[in-house]
Amino acid sequence: VQLVEYGGDLVQPGGSLRLSCAASGNTNFRKCIGWFRQAPGKEREVVAVIYTAGGSTYYDTSVKGRFTISLDRAKDILFLEMDDLKPEDTAMYYCAAGATLSTLFPQSYNHWGQGTQVTVS
Repeated sequence: VQLVEYGGDLVQPGGSLRLSCAASGNTNFRKCIGWFRQAPGKEREVVAVIYTAGGSTYYDTSVKGRFTISLDRAKDILFLEMDDLKPEDTAMYYCAAGATLSTLFPQSYNHWGQGTQVTVS
């Protein structure tokens, strides 16, 4: 599966953005597909994950209530709606697929997009 993210931008605190991740090729996401982010000097961390069986979701506590993950299975596009953005949300955002176990850990995923930059300032 190939993943391409877009939608990152510079936004003021309190603003909103919607990130998209278009999937192509063998769009078998296995157990889930998710969003991760990495700020300069920090490790890559999970933001949100959506599970393909049943559509349940997971959010990191830092974004719960502000971000919403969704998947358009007909078009194979993953979305991340981000509201009330804060400076600490500044990072490169990646979508990832291919994990079957330990789905909150980036090392469990073997398909990654190139990332899209979100800057809140």
